Amino acid sequence: MSALLHTLLTLCLTFTQGGCTYSGNHWGEWSDSQLQPTIQKLMKGYNRYLRPNFNEGPVEIGMSLDIASIDAISEINMDYTATIFLRQRWRDSRLVFPGNESVSVDGRLVSLLWIPDTFIPDSKRSFLHDVTVENRLIRIFSNGTVLYALRITATIACNMDLTKYPMDRQVCTLQLESWGYNLQDVVFYWTRGNDSVKGLDILRLAQYSVESYYTSVSEAVYETGQYPKLVLHFALRRNVLFFILETYVPSILLVVLSWVSFWISQSSVPARTCIGVTTVLTMTTLMMGARTSLPNANCFIKAIDVYLGICFTFIFGALVEYACAHFYTMQNQTIEELHRELLRDFNESKGNGSIPIFRSTQPKHTVQMSSTAEEPLEQAADCDTRNHAGAREKLSDQGCGLSSVRSASRRAAAAFTVENPHNIDRHSRTAFPMAFLCVNILYWLYYLFL
Repeated sequence: MSALLHTLLTLCLTFTQGGCTYSGNHWGEWSDSQLQPTIQKLMKGYNRYLRPNFNEGPVEIGMSLDIASIDAISEINMDYTATIFLRQRWRDSRLVFPGNESVSVDGRLVSLLWIPDTFIPDSKRSFLHDVTVENRLIRIFSNGTVLYALRITATIACNMDLTKYPMDRQVCTLQLESWGYNLQDVVFYWTRGNDSVKGLDILRLAQYSVESYYTSVSEAVYETGQYPKLVLHFALRRNVLFFILETYVPSILLVVLSWVSFWISQSSVPARTCIGVTTVLTMTTLMMGARTSLPNANCFIKAIDVYLGICFTFIFGALVEYACAHFYTMQNQTIEELHRELLRDFNESKGNGSIPIFRSTQPKHTVQMSSTAEEPLEQAADCDTRNHAGAREKLSDQGCGLSSVRSASRRAAAAFTVENPHNIDRHSRTAFPMAFLCVNILYWLYYLFL
């Protein structure tokens, strides 16, 4: 056993010494002039605290973006979350080396170089991805050009106008500024104009589609000076099909359901009342659910709120229509009963020759009688008029004003009296659908094309 261990140790030492010898001979064949430039040579005498072209002019920094994804767009917080690849290019004459190749430096050595202090002014939260290492890239070209790329995820504010929600079009921005270097120190520019931004045209979002985008160059003016600023503008068009299926179609069906009561008999009070109350409560629930994902701001009267309000008005109007129809039906029944009582009492009074005088508790309703009953009633009225002629002459001054008030009130009440209450349902079957159709045409024309 000891002999076997001795043999193994001897073989290991032999291979190790041979490897060391091979390694030493390999690197010994190269001189320092033949080796590729290393970070140690480039960093010799390099001061990362001074920007390139110090005291010679501003540094020109080119920007380009790749939009990897837009994860969430929140109407409540008015922001969006995006993952972007940000690439910056500038030239540093202190990093020039001979040759036509480039050197890729480990991203963890970024602390050895000067880099721009670019930031996103509208960012609420942001972080740099660090799996499995920090997602940074540094590449140095032989002419001193430095490419610095990193992958970040940021939640950025976006001011939204929700007056046409859900048929709205939002324009959001992604701004890049320099934190400490003003225009005398650095200048920002897009490397290829609008082509500097990639990925937006292939994004697939849940509720939106990217309609258009463009880039611009401007300046940020603060109390401390003027700073370079790059802006990416992109327009998002909301997909309204989801809301049509979720909100608009159910609300339309509820309005149509409320019209079913027009074909139900007015005597079926529980059925018609149940339909009216149920549709009103369901519409109220639908309105509350539509507002849960939106900011509770009084300044926003949204298009969906207008439409739900229109539907609620029509549903409530159908319930009120039945209340009016039922009221006039009961009113006509009361008048008909009073008419029958008058005829019965008149027929009974023929035997003794006396005609009773009835005082209606509802003076504003006129009672129609047949032609055979009108003549005896007129004769009785004439007799009563002759017997009380003297009393009316004494009270002529007061009776004149009172009779005029009564006649005026009777004429006003007659104007609001419906002879056949069933006509209310008959006219509502046409009036409600036509009015709802006209309102829908105006609504969709205004919010889609104006």
